[in-house]
Amino acid sequence: MVKFTPIWALGLMSGTSLDGVDGAMVLTDGQDILDFGASFFRPYSEHEHAILRDALGLWPDGDATRLQLAKSIVEDAHADVIAHFPTADVVGFHGQTLAHDPAGGRTFQIGDGAALASETGKKVVWDFRTADMAAGGEGAPLAPFFHFALAKQLGGTQPIAFLNLGGVGNVTWIDPSKGLPTDAGALLAFDTGPANAPINDLMVLRTNSTFDEDGAHALAGHVDTGVLEVFFKHDYFERVPPKSLDRNDFAQIENLVSNLSLEDGAATLTALAASSAYAAQMHFPNDPARWLICGGGRRNPALMNGLQQRLKQVAPCEDVGFDGDMLEAQAFAYLAVRVMRGLATSAPSTTGCSEPVCGGIISNP
Repeated sequence: MVKFTPIWALGLMSGTSLDGVDGAMVLTDGQDILDFGASFFRPYSEHEHAILRDALGLWPDGDATRLQLAKSIVEDAHADVIAHFPTADVVGFHGQTLAHDPAGGRTFQIGDGAALASETGKKVVWDFRTADMAAGGEGAPLAPFFHFALAKQLGGTQPIAFLNLGGVGNVTWIDPSKGLPTDAGALLAFDTGPANAPINDLMVLRTNSTFDEDGAHALAGHVDTGVLEVFFKHDYFERVPPKSLDRNDFAQIENLVSNLSLEDGAATLTALAASSAYAAQMHFPNDPARWLICGGGRRNPALMNGLQQRLKQVAPCEDVGFDGDMLEAQAFAYLAVRVMRGLATSAPSTTGCSEPVCGGIISNP
């Protein structure tokens, strides 16, 4: 295996929860993770959040004014974060996903990496999804190769699962006894179902908050099992992975809980997120020895309780020394270096592409 010189890469992530932009540094050669560096979170203001939320679901031919407003916010916020990391050798820029339609072979992340490179004076790697989709992949999830590197760093030979709970949930099942992420049986990755997005939407609709802080409303409510039964009749859960979702693919959930109290609605939607992760196990080659939880959902005690009731050996990423808030940003730092080295960033087992793909555009300042 060819060895490359390690460099410090800055990864950026603005997820479908629309809370802000994460920035995190990783020292890597594109294969091994040698060190983790500083991180920074730049929150979106209420005004910015509202504009981005209004743009969700738009495609490039959508309302030009709304798109331009969202684009300006995304690029300015990411430039703000980059300014905090003057020593970064390269930047991995995912952009803000507005719409994702793998069945239609299209996805849309707003934000121009070339413009960001010009503005910040940094080499920027971006547009990670297009090449994967051109090769028949779903363009998501993209963090699994990074998860594989983390599992290798932990050591051990038993299967492990990383569960990211953002707006949508996604899981990576890993066999760390394999040598490379592209090896047969090394990885299986897919979106599990809705996670924080429906809960956040409920809070926006009925309160002045954008999320259920500390799971307080969910913990005070009762789960409507009838809603769970209806929800899990959706054919998505039976589909064989790899598979991925748009944030709004389960928009009908709002109607399912419309007659419930705020507390019961929050409890039911939280149970849906936990149950979606449980249902994902039917597709695994075998059960993981432990689940490591990352993303904002791990800070929701109601959601974590739901996972612990359904799964075995559940713990936040911090229990093994990782930063669950920054894992997605770190992933794009890692992927940026892989793109620079010409290494694969996705595989048939992670996105459904026909063969391993090195996806991403490199823009110099």
